[in-house]
Amino acid sequence: MNEVKLNTEKNRFELVVEDATAIIEFEKLEPNILDLTHTEVPKELSGKGVGSKLVSGTLQYIRDNNLKLIPSCSFVEGYIEKHSEWNDLISEK
Repeated sequence: MNEVKLNTEKNRFELVVEDATAIIEFEKLEPNILDLTHTEVPKELSGKGVGSKLVSGTLQYIRDNNLKLIPSCSFVEGYIEKHSEWNDLISEK
């Protein structure tokens, strides 16, 4: 599977798999806080672990760049609930 990439022009993280693109959209609330608002995985990629790979890659980017997040997207929120090692990235604002 490919790597998760940041697309700053579209305010989203992207993961390209089999010529399809899964995305997590975000809004930048402050210089160091991203509000992850929406996750979308194309139907043809459903059930292949693409959503989890997308979220984990996005969270790793956030950690590597000393950012914080707000998990407004229910898919991201559910992923973090199952993987508590990412709880430290959640903004208190």
